[in-house]
Amino acid sequence: SDKQADRTASAVEKQLLKAGGLLTTTVNNGQQWDAPNGWAPLQWVAVEGLEHYNKPQLAQQVGMRFLQNVQTTYDKEHKLVEKYVVDGPNLGGGGGGEYPLQDGFGWTNGVTLMLLDKYCPKEKTCNSAQDISQTATAK
Repeated sequence: SDKQADRTASAVEKQLLKAGGLLTTTVNNGQQWDAPNGWAPLQWVAVEGLEHYNKPQLAQQVGMRFLQNVQTTYDKEHKLVEKYVVDGPNLGGGGGGEYPLQDGFGWTNGVTLMLLDKYCPKEKTCNSAQDISQTATAK
């Protein structure tokens, strides 16, 4: 319902939205799915869900924050990775869990392309974190 969507959006904004995108959970116990990590597929599901329930500004915040995190990490490390730290002073490749961070993960590649198509105008490329930041504030 619209009421449930409003409450969910409010909780997402207050508890999960961070500088680099959405946290998967507020729990931080060192596991790969826990804070401070965020995963590309969950960013995409949130963006689509928020748009579906008429929350386009929050959807754009999620998408653009994650895109900027991905781009900043790419600018530094020249690669995309499976998960990202989205909260705290050290945004970038995520950690935790039972294996090392994986490079070039398909879902990150796909979600990044979809978010770029959605939020970066065709006539202007978003080739750097600064470009993405400027695009986000211009909309």
